[in-house]
Amino acid sequence: MKSTYRVLAYLVLLLVMVQAADLAFGFFGMGTWVESGHSLTKSTLEDNRSGVPGEAGLALHSIIGQFLIPLTSLALVVVSVFAHIEGGGRWAALILCDVVVQVLLAFVSFGVPVIGVLHGLNAFLLLWLAMTAARAATGSMRREPAAQAASAAV
Repeated sequence: MKSTYRVLAYLVLLLVMVQAADLAFGFFGMGTWVESGHSLTKSTLEDNRSGVPGEAGLALHSIIGQFLIPLTSLALVVVSVFAHIEGGGRWAALILCDVVVQVLLAFVSFGVPVIGVLHGLNAFLLLWLAMTAARAATGSMRREPAAQAASAAV
């Protein structure tokens, strides 16, 4: 279970990094589209045949952020109950709470774009939380064999 916890924590970290890459792809692609003389409107994006480069990046950013990261975070909380990692439940709960905040910030940002700055900054907090949770699992896994060897020697 400790390995599963660690994998899920690293998966949250990886998914946040992929989201950042998807966002960059989306905006650079759309920037190239506009610089090439095309107009970018809502109807352009809704037209599946428009061929706006980077459009898939923004779609993937949304899918990962609204579904994959929340599900992975929820699974991390469930696994933390069984993993018996010191502080593991706390880190998992903090990650899940931060994911909820992150999704709320994203939705609020559509109405108040300046809030998008907080959404971007909060992603760094989520990365740190996921890394800390993964390191807690690694430390727990390293201490476990030493504890077992000590108890076997007695």
